[in-house]
Amino acid sequence: GQSYEIRMLGNPRLEPAGEGRRMLKSSVRVIFHDRRLQYSEQQHLEGWRWNRPGDRILDIDIPLSVGILDPQIHPTLLNTVEFLWDPSRRTSVFVQVHCISTEFTQRKNGGEKGVPFRIQIDTFGLGGKGEPPEHLHSASCLVKVFKPKGADRKQKTDREKVDKQPAPEREKFQPAYESTVLVEV
Repeated sequence: GQSYEIRMLGNPRLEPAGEGRRMLKSSVRVIFHDRRLQYSEQQHLEGWRWNRPGDRILDIDIPLSVGILDPQIHPTLLNTVEFLWDPSRRTSVFVQVHCISTEFTQRKNGGEKGVPFRIQIDTFGLGGKGEPPEHLHSASCLVKVFKPKGADRKQKTDREKVDKQPAPEREKFQPAYESTVLVEV
């Protein structure tokens, strides 16, 4: 339920050919990171829908978002949101993930590791009349979603684990950052 900002930045080399400014369409999805879970993703999502009728996995926090147009929240695609945006303007979409990583684990008695999700953003140029949209770019980042107390506990135990490592081993860990740059897929 926490809102997280995804700042959209235009890249002139990826923008569709043509004259003048054009709008882009981006689709944001929460998907499973582990390949073995990707094969059964639809069954997992159906099970989640069955257990949480009327809920969504991913939403756009429209009041916080800046520069997005025509946000689309499909009733059947619980893990996907779409919107239009202008790459020449400041654009930030705030998303909310409404499921936690442990909802897709085998055991449900607490203390589970939780499955990693991936937030993936696919961006398309709007096709002309009768033309399909042109795929321009895809990027993603790994996320694990926990309830606030669980997230605090996980960060604390991770920090303690790293602190116990000898100095050369500690250098192998990635430092914490204020923001994450999504990796091109």
